[in-house]
Amino acid sequence: MRIRDWDRSLKVRLVGEFFMNTSYWMVFPFLAIYFADEFGKGTAGLLLVISQVFSVAANLVGGYCADRFGRRAMLVFASIAQGGAFLLFAFANSPWLESPELGFIAFTLAGMCSSLYWPASQAMIADVIPEKYRSDVFAIFYTTLNIAVVVGPLFGAVLFFTYRFELLLVVAVISMVLGLILRLYTNETLAREFADQWATEEKTGWPVAVAKQFKEYGLIFNDRLFLLFVIAGVLVAQTFMQLDLLIPVYLKETIDVQTIASFFGREWTVTGETSFGFLLSENGLLVALLTVIVTRWMTQFPEKWVFFLSTLLYAAAMLLFPLTSWFWMFVVAMGIFTFAELMVVGVQQSFISKLAPEDKRGQYFAAASLRYTIGRMIAPLSIPMTAWFGFGWTFAILAALAVISGFVYLAMFRLFEKRPSY
Repeated sequence: MRIRDWDRSLKVRLVGEFFMNTSYWMVFPFLAIYFADEFGKGTAGLLLVISQVFSVAANLVGGYCADRFGRRAMLVFASIAQGGAFLLFAFANSPWLESPELGFIAFTLAGMCSSLYWPASQAMIADVIPEKYRSDVFAIFYTTLNIAVVVGPLFGAVLFFTYRFELLLVVAVISMVLGLILRLYTNETLAREFADQWATEEKTGWPVAVAKQFKEYGLIFNDRLFLLFVIAGVLVAQTFMQLDLLIPVYLKETIDVQTIASFFGREWTVTGETSFGFLLSENGLLVALLTVIVTRWMTQFPEKWVFFLSTLLYAAAMLLFPLTSWFWMFVVAMGIFTFAELMVVGVQQSFISKLAPEDKRGQYFAAASLRYTIGRMIAPLSIPMTAWFGFGWTFAILAALAVISGFVYLAMFRLFEKRPSY
Protein backbone atom coordinates (compact mmCIF):
# COMPACT_ATOMS: atom_id res chain seq x y z
CA MET A 1 0.00 0.00 0.00
CA ARG A 2 1.58 3.27 -1.15
CA ILE A 3 1.70 6.30 1.12
CA ARG A 4 -0.34 8.33 -1.38
CA ASP A 5 -3.18 5.82 -0.90
CA TRP A 6 -3.24 6.30 2.87
CA ASP A 7 -5.98 8.07 4.75
CA ARG A 8 -5.15 11.80 4.98
CA SER A 9 -4.98 11.61 8.77
CA LEU A 10 -2.06 9.17 8.58
CA LYS A 11 -0.18 11.26 6.01
CA VAL A 12 -0.45 14.32 8.23
CA ARG A 13 0.67 12.35 11.26
CA LEU A 14 3.65 10.80 9.46
CA VAL A 15 5.14 14.21 8.66
CA GLY A 16 4.11 15.92 11.89
CA GLU A 17 5.28 13.14 14.16
CA PHE A 18 8.69 13.05 12.45
CA PHE A 19 9.33 16.65 13.49
CA MET A 20 7.91 16.09 16.97
CA ASN A 21 9.97 12.92 17.51
CA THR A 22 13.12 14.58 16.23
CA SER A 23 12.69 17.51 18.60
CA TYR A 24 11.86 15.13 21.49
CA TRP A 25 15.05 13.12 20.89
CA MET A 26 17.09 16.31 20.93
CA VAL A 27 16.22 16.46 24.63
CA PHE A 28 15.44 12.96 25.94
CA PRO A 29 18.88 11.24 25.72
CA PHE A 30 20.52 13.97 27.81
CA LEU A 31 18.00 14.19 30.64
CA ALA A 32 19.67 11.45 32.69
CA ILE A 33 22.91 13.45 32.60
CA TYR A 34 21.04 16.66 33.46
CA PHE A 35 19.23 15.16 36.47
CA ALA A 36 22.37 13.33 37.66
CA ASP A 37 24.28 16.62 37.64
CA GLU A 38 21.48 18.42 39.49
CA PHE A 39 20.40 15.76 42.03
CA GLY A 40 23.21 13.21 42.10
CA LYS A 41 23.16 9.78 40.47
CA GLY A 42 21.27 7.94 43.22
CA THR A 43 18.45 10.45 43.50
CA ALA A 44 18.28 10.90 39.72
CA GLY A 45 17.85 7.15 39.24
CA LEU A 46 15.02 7.03 41.77
CA LEU A 47 13.31 10.02 40.16
CA LEU A 48 13.49 8.45 36.71
CA VAL A 49 11.86 5.28 38.06
CA ILE A 50 9.07 7.38 39.61
CA SER A 51 8.61 9.16 36.29
CA GLN A 52 8.32 5.80 34.55
CA VAL A 53 5.59 4.68 36.95
CA PHE A 54 3.52 7.75 36.09
CA SER A 55 4.05 7.07 32.39
CA VAL A 56 2.79 3.51 32.80
CA ALA A 57 -0.39 4.76 34.46
CA ALA A 58 -0.85 7.39 31.75
CA ASN A 59 -0.42 4.75 29.05
CA LEU A 60 -3.23 2.61 30.44
CA VAL A 61 -5.48 5.65 30.87
CA GLY A 62 -4.60 6.72 27.33
CA GLY A 63 -5.87 3.46 25.90
CA TYR A 64 -9.14 3.79 27.81
CA CYS A 65 -9.60 7.40 26.72
CA ALA A 66 -8.78 6.61 23.08
CA ASP A 67 -11.66 4.11 23.05
CA ARG A 68 -14.00 6.47 24.90
CA PHE A 69 -13.28 9.98 23.60
CA GLY A 70 -11.81 9.14 20.21
CA ARG A 71 -8.41 8.81 18.59
CA ARG A 72 -8.12 12.34 17.22
CA ALA A 73 -9.26 13.93 20.47
CA MET A 74 -6.51 12.16 22.43
CA LEU A 75 -3.83 12.93 19.83
CA VAL A 76 -4.70 16.62 19.88
CA PHE A 77 -4.93 16.81 23.66
CA ALA A 78 -1.68 14.90 24.25
CA SER A 79 0.27 16.98 21.70
CA ILE A 80 -0.85 20.33 23.10
CA ALA A 81 -0.40 19.17 26.70
CA GLN A 82 3.10 17.92 25.91
CA GLY A 83 3.87 21.32 24.41
CA GLY A 84 2.69 22.92 27.65
CA ALA A 85 4.92 20.56 29.67
CA PHE A 86 7.98 21.47 27.61
CA LEU A 87 7.07 25.15 27.95
CA LEU A 88 7.15 24.66 31.73
CA PHE A 89 10.47 22.81 31.35
CA ALA A 90 11.85 25.74 29.36
CA PHE A 91 10.73 28.18 32.07
CA ALA A 92 12.52 26.03 34.66
CA ASN A 93 15.74 26.52 32.65
CA SER A 94 15.20 30.12 31.64
CA PRO A 95 17.16 33.32 32.31
CA TRP A 96 14.56 34.09 34.99
CA LEU A 97 14.51 30.78 36.87
CA GLU A 98 16.77 27.75 37.44
CA SER A 99 14.73 24.99 39.08
CA PRO A 100 15.65 21.33 38.47
CA GLU A 101 12.72 20.31 40.71
CA LEU A 102 10.26 22.09 38.43
CA GLY A 103 12.16 20.66 35.47
CA PHE A 104 11.61 17.14 36.75
CA ILE A 105 7.88 17.76 37.19
CA ALA A 106 7.71 19.13 33.64
CA PHE A 107 9.65 16.15 32.27
CA THR A 108 7.31 13.72 34.04
CA LEU A 109 4.27 15.50 32.60
CA ALA A 110 5.80 15.39 29.11
CA GLY A 111 6.42 11.66 29.47
CA MET A 112 2.83 11.11 30.59
CA CYS A 113 1.56 13.04 27.57
CA SER A 114 3.68 10.89 25.27
CA SER A 115 2.16 7.81 26.92
CA LEU A 116 -1.35 9.21 26.38
CA TYR A 117 -0.56 9.78 22.70
CA TRP A 118 0.75 6.33 21.81
CA PRO A 119 -2.34 4.06 22.20
CA ALA A 120 -4.54 6.42 20.18
CA SER A 121 -1.83 6.65 17.54
CA GLN A 122 -1.61 2.87 17.10
CA ALA A 123 -5.38 2.38 17.24
CA MET A 124 -5.94 4.98 14.50
CA ILE A 125 -3.73 2.99 12.12
CA ALA A 126 -5.65 -0.20 12.89
CA ASP A 127 -8.94 1.69 12.32
CA VAL A 128 -8.22 2.89 8.78
CA ILE A 129 -5.74 0.42 7.26
CA PRO A 130 -6.88 -3.01 6.01
CA GLU A 131 -5.33 -5.89 7.91
CA LYS A 132 -3.05 -7.09 5.09
CA TYR A 133 -1.36 -3.66 4.84
CA ARG A 134 -1.02 -2.84 8.54
CA SER A 135 2.45 -4.35 8.97
CA ASP A 136 3.78 -2.09 6.19
CA VAL A 137 2.23 1.03 7.68
CA PHE A 138 3.45 0.29 11.20
CA ALA A 139 6.91 -0.33 9.73
CA ILE A 140 6.96 3.03 7.93
CA PHE A 141 6.02 4.89 11.12
CA TYR A 142 8.70 2.91 12.96
CA THR A 143 11.27 3.89 10.32
CA THR A 144 10.54 7.61 10.66
CA LEU A 145 10.78 7.27 14.44
CA ASN A 146 14.21 5.68 14.15
CA ILE A 147 15.42 8.33 11.73
CA ALA A 148 14.38 10.85 14.38
CA VAL A 149 16.25 8.81 17.02
CA VAL A 150 19.41 9.03 14.89
CA VAL A 151 19.07 12.70 13.87
CA GLY A 152 17.73 14.19 17.11
CA PRO A 153 20.66 13.38 19.43
CA LEU A 154 23.18 14.72 16.89
CA PHE A 155 21.68 18.20 17.24
CA GLY A 156 20.78 17.76 20.90
CA ALA A 157 24.37 16.97 21.86
CA VAL A 158 25.27 20.55 20.91
CA LEU A 159 22.06 22.42 21.69
CA PHE A 160 20.93 20.86 24.98
CA PHE A 161 23.95 21.88 27.02
CA THR A 162 24.56 25.24 25.34
CA TYR A 163 21.10 26.53 24.38
CA ARG A 164 18.82 24.53 26.67
CA PHE A 165 16.17 27.21 27.17
CA GLU A 166 15.90 27.95 23.44
CA LEU A 167 15.82 24.24 22.55
CA LEU A 168 13.07 23.44 25.06
CA LEU A 169 11.09 26.40 23.79
CA VAL A 170 11.33 25.13 20.20
CA VAL A 171 10.25 21.63 21.28
CA ALA A 172 7.24 23.14 23.07
CA VAL A 173 6.21 25.11 19.98
CA ILE A 174 6.59 22.09 17.66
CA SER A 175 4.37 19.94 19.93
CA MET A 176 1.67 22.60 20.12
CA VAL A 177 1.76 23.23 16.37
CA LEU A 178 1.38 19.47 15.78
CA GLY A 179 -1.69 19.47 18.03
CA LEU A 180 -3.21 22.31 16.00
CA ILE A 181 -2.44 20.57 12.70
CA LEU A 182 -3.99 17.33 13.94
CA ARG A 183 -7.10 19.24 14.99
CA LEU A 184 -7.47 20.88 11.58
CA TYR A 185 -6.36 18.19 9.15
CA THR A 186 -7.21 14.80 10.65
CA ASN A 187 -10.49 12.96 11.02
CA GLU A 188 -11.87 10.91 13.90
CA THR A 189 -11.51 7.19 13.12
CA LEU A 190 -13.33 5.69 16.11
CA ALA A 191 -16.48 4.02 14.79
CA ARG A 192 -19.65 5.93 15.63
CA GLU A 193 -21.34 2.95 17.30
CA PHE A 194 -18.52 2.65 19.81
CA ALA A 195 -18.63 6.37 20.58
CA ASP A 196 -22.40 6.14 21.10
CA GLN A 197 -21.89 3.16 23.39
CA TRP A 198 -19.59 5.23 25.61
CA ALA A 199 -22.04 8.16 25.55
CA THR A 200 -24.81 5.99 27.00
CA GLU A 201 -22.51 4.96 29.87
CA GLU A 202 -21.24 8.44 30.67
CA LYS A 203 -24.00 9.19 33.17
CA THR A 204 -22.66 6.62 35.62
CA GLY A 205 -20.06 9.12 36.90
CA TRP A 206 -16.27 9.07 36.97
CA PRO A 207 -15.76 6.78 40.03
CA VAL A 208 -17.73 4.03 38.32
CA ALA A 209 -15.93 4.74 35.04
CA VAL A 210 -12.50 4.40 36.66
CA ALA A 211 -13.52 1.15 38.38
CA LYS A 212 -14.85 -0.13 35.06
CA GLN A 213 -11.58 0.79 33.38
CA PHE A 214 -9.49 -1.33 35.74
CA LYS A 215 -12.01 -4.15 35.46
CA GLU A 216 -11.70 -4.11 31.67
CA TYR A 217 -7.91 -4.22 31.79
CA GLY A 218 -8.31 -7.20 34.09
CA LEU A 219 -10.51 -8.84 31.44
CA ILE A 220 -7.79 -8.22 28.84
CA PHE A 221 -5.28 -10.14 30.93
CA ASN A 222 -7.82 -12.92 31.46
CA ASP A 223 -7.39 -13.48 27.73
CA ARG A 224 -4.81 -16.30 27.92
CA LEU A 225 -3.62 -15.67 24.39
CA PHE A 226 -2.93 -12.00 25.07
CA LEU A 227 -1.31 -12.79 28.42
CA LEU A 228 1.13 -15.17 26.69
CA PHE A 229 1.91 -12.42 24.19
CA VAL A 230 2.82 -10.03 27.01
CA ILE A 231 4.88 -12.65 28.89
CA ALA A 232 6.85 -13.54 25.77
CA GLY A 233 7.41 -9.85 25.08
CA VAL A 234 8.76 -9.23 28.59
CA LEU A 235 11.17 -12.17 28.28
CA VAL A 236 12.58 -11.19 24.89
CA ALA A 237 12.78 -7.54 26.00
CA GLN A 238 15.58 -8.60 28.34
CA THR A 239 17.76 -9.03 25.26
CA PHE A 240 17.02 -6.01 23.06
CA MET A 241 16.95 -3.60 26.01
CA GLN A 242 20.58 -4.46 26.71
CA LEU A 243 21.51 -2.22 23.78
CA ASP A 244 22.01 0.71 26.14
CA LEU A 245 22.66 -1.28 29.34
CA LEU A 246 24.87 -4.36 29.30
CA ILE A 247 26.40 -4.02 25.82
CA PRO A 248 28.08 -0.61 26.37
CA VAL A 249 29.39 -1.75 29.78
CA TYR A 250 30.81 -4.92 28.21
CA LEU A 251 32.43 -3.02 25.34
CA LYS A 252 34.01 -0.52 27.70
CA GLU A 253 35.59 -3.29 29.77
CA THR A 254 36.56 -5.47 26.79
CA ILE A 255 38.07 -2.97 24.36
CA ASP A 256 40.85 -0.69 25.50
CA VAL A 257 42.31 0.54 22.20
CA GLN A 258 41.92 -1.67 19.14
CA THR A 259 43.02 -1.16 15.54
CA ILE A 260 40.12 -1.90 13.21
CA ALA A 261 41.57 -0.90 9.84
CA SER A 262 44.66 0.48 8.16
CA PHE A 263 44.63 2.70 5.08
CA PHE A 264 47.75 4.06 3.34
CA GLY A 265 49.83 3.59 6.45
CA ARG A 266 47.24 5.19 8.76
CA GLU A 267 45.65 3.08 11.45
CA TRP A 268 42.02 3.51 12.56
CA THR A 269 41.43 2.63 16.18
CA VAL A 270 38.45 2.42 18.52
CA THR A 271 38.00 2.36 22.27
CA GLY A 272 35.17 0.71 24.18
CA GLU A 273 33.17 3.95 24.18
CA THR A 274 33.69 4.79 20.51
CA SER A 275 33.00 1.20 19.45
CA PHE A 276 29.61 1.41 21.15
CA GLY A 277 28.93 4.63 19.23
CA PHE A 278 29.69 2.83 15.96
CA LEU A 279 27.47 -0.12 16.86
CA LEU A 280 24.64 2.18 17.88
CA SER A 281 24.97 4.03 14.56
CA GLU A 282 24.97 0.67 12.75
CA ASN A 283 21.72 -0.27 14.49
CA GLY A 284 20.06 3.06 13.71
CA LEU A 285 21.20 3.05 10.07
CA LEU A 286 20.03 -0.50 9.42
CA VAL A 287 16.67 0.21 11.05
CA ALA A 288 16.20 3.38 8.98
CA LEU A 289 17.15 1.67 5.69
CA LEU A 290 15.68 -1.81 6.04
CA THR A 291 12.56 -1.67 8.24
CA VAL A 292 10.03 -1.50 5.40
CA ILE A 293 11.92 -3.99 3.22
CA VAL A 294 12.30 -6.60 5.96
CA THR A 295 8.70 -6.11 7.15
CA ARG A 296 7.32 -6.72 3.66
CA TRP A 297 9.52 -9.78 3.36
CA MET A 298 8.34 -11.13 6.71
CA THR A 299 4.66 -10.80 5.79
CA GLN A 300 5.22 -13.61 3.26
CA PHE A 301 5.85 -16.09 6.07
CA PRO A 302 3.61 -17.44 8.87
CA GLU A 303 3.67 -15.06 11.83
CA LYS A 304 4.37 -17.92 14.21
CA TRP A 305 7.74 -18.66 12.67
CA VAL A 306 8.64 -15.00 12.25
CA PHE A 307 8.24 -14.44 16.00
CA PHE A 308 10.07 -17.65 16.86
CA LEU A 309 13.03 -17.07 14.52
CA SER A 310 13.37 -13.50 15.79
CA THR A 311 13.86 -14.76 19.35
CA LEU A 312 16.46 -17.29 18.18
CA LEU A 313 18.41 -14.55 16.41
CA TYR A 314 18.33 -12.40 19.55
CA ALA A 315 19.74 -15.39 21.43
CA ALA A 316 22.46 -15.89 18.81
CA ALA A 317 23.51 -12.24 19.09
CA MET A 318 23.68 -12.50 22.88
CA LEU A 319 25.92 -15.57 22.59
CA LEU A 320 28.23 -13.94 20.02
CA PHE A 321 29.06 -10.85 22.08
CA PRO A 322 31.02 -12.54 24.90
CA LEU A 323 32.90 -14.94 22.59
CA THR A 324 35.50 -12.40 21.50
CA SER A 325 36.91 -8.93 21.97
CA TRP A 326 37.28 -8.41 18.20
CA PHE A 327 35.42 -5.30 17.04
CA TRP A 328 34.30 -6.74 13.70
CA MET A 329 32.67 -9.69 15.42
CA PHE A 330 30.68 -7.17 17.45
CA VAL A 331 29.58 -5.60 14.16
CA VAL A 332 28.32 -9.00 12.98
CA ALA A 333 26.54 -9.59 16.31
CA MET A 334 24.87 -6.18 16.08
CA GLY A 335 23.74 -6.95 12.53
CA ILE A 336 22.05 -10.15 13.75
CA PHE A 337 20.61 -8.27 16.74
CA THR A 338 19.13 -5.58 14.46
CA PHE A 339 17.70 -8.08 11.97
CA ALA A 340 15.92 -9.83 14.85
CA GLU A 341 14.42 -6.47 15.79
CA LEU A 342 13.33 -5.66 12.23
CA MET A 343 11.63 -9.02 11.70
CA VAL A 344 8.82 -8.25 14.15
CA VAL A 345 8.58 -4.44 14.02
CA GLY A 346 5.45 -4.23 11.88
CA VAL A 347 4.21 -7.79 12.38
CA GLN A 348 3.73 -7.52 16.14
CA GLN A 349 1.69 -4.30 15.92
CA SER A 350 -0.51 -5.84 13.25
CA PHE A 351 -0.91 -8.94 15.41
CA ILE A 352 -2.14 -6.87 18.36
CA SER A 353 -4.82 -5.36 16.13
CA LYS A 354 -5.97 -8.92 15.32
CA LEU A 355 -6.27 -9.79 19.00
CA ALA A 356 -8.13 -6.63 19.98
CA PRO A 357 -11.89 -6.18 19.60
CA GLU A 358 -12.61 -3.06 17.54
CA ASP A 359 -14.10 -1.19 20.48
CA LYS A 360 -11.06 -1.88 22.71
CA ARG A 361 -8.13 -1.39 20.35
CA GLY A 362 -6.74 1.55 22.31
CA GLN A 363 -6.77 -0.44 25.55
CA TYR A 364 -5.15 -3.48 23.95
CA PHE A 365 -2.35 -1.40 22.44
CA ALA A 366 -1.82 0.30 25.80
CA ALA A 367 -1.77 -3.01 27.69
CA ALA A 368 0.57 -4.53 25.10
CA SER A 369 3.10 -1.78 25.80
CA LEU A 370 3.57 -3.33 29.25
CA ARG A 371 5.95 -5.73 27.48
CA TYR A 372 8.40 -2.85 27.24
CA THR A 373 7.49 -1.15 30.50
CA ILE A 374 7.95 -4.25 32.64
CA GLY A 375 10.94 -5.28 30.54
CA ARG A 376 12.54 -1.87 31.09
CA MET A 377 12.13 -2.24 34.85
CA ILE A 378 13.78 -5.69 34.93
CA ALA A 379 16.50 -5.25 32.28
CA PRO A 380 18.96 -3.22 34.43
CA LEU A 381 19.42 -6.29 36.67
CA SER A 382 21.85 -7.53 34.03
CA ILE A 383 24.45 -5.07 35.34
CA PRO A 384 24.73 -6.51 38.90
CA MET A 385 24.41 -10.01 37.40
CA THR A 386 27.83 -9.55 35.80
CA ALA A 387 29.34 -9.21 39.28
CA TRP A 388 27.72 -12.48 40.37
CA PHE A 389 28.14 -14.63 37.24
CA GLY A 390 30.52 -12.74 34.93
CA PHE A 391 29.74 -11.40 31.45
CA GLY A 392 29.74 -14.80 29.73
CA TRP A 393 27.09 -16.38 31.92
CA THR A 394 25.03 -13.18 31.99
CA PHE A 395 24.85 -13.10 28.20
CA ALA A 396 24.05 -16.83 28.21
CA ILE A 397 21.15 -16.30 30.65
CA LEU A 398 19.78 -13.53 28.45
CA ALA A 399 20.06 -15.81 25.41
CA ALA A 400 18.15 -18.52 27.31
CA LEU A 401 15.37 -16.06 28.15
CA ALA A 402 15.07 -15.19 24.46
CA VAL A 403 14.74 -18.88 23.53
CA ILE A 404 12.12 -19.41 26.25
CA SER A 405 10.16 -16.45 24.89
CA GLY A 406 10.20 -18.15 21.48
CA PHE A 407 8.51 -21.23 22.88
CA VAL A 408 5.98 -19.03 24.70
CA TYR A 409 5.16 -17.46 21.32
CA LEU A 410 4.64 -20.94 19.85
CA ALA A 411 2.24 -21.79 22.69
CA MET A 412 0.42 -18.53 22.04
CA PHE A 413 -0.02 -19.29 18.34
CA ARG A 414 -1.30 -22.76 19.18
CA LEU A 415 -4.16 -21.03 20.97
CA PHE A 416 -4.53 -18.42 18.27
CA GLU A 417 -4.90 -21.01 15.51
CA LYS A 418 -7.89 -22.50 17.37
CA ARG A 419 -9.79 -19.24 17.10
CA PRO A 420 -12.57 -19.51 14.51
CA SER A 421 -11.59 -16.15 12.97
CA TYR A 422 -8.00 -17.23 12.27
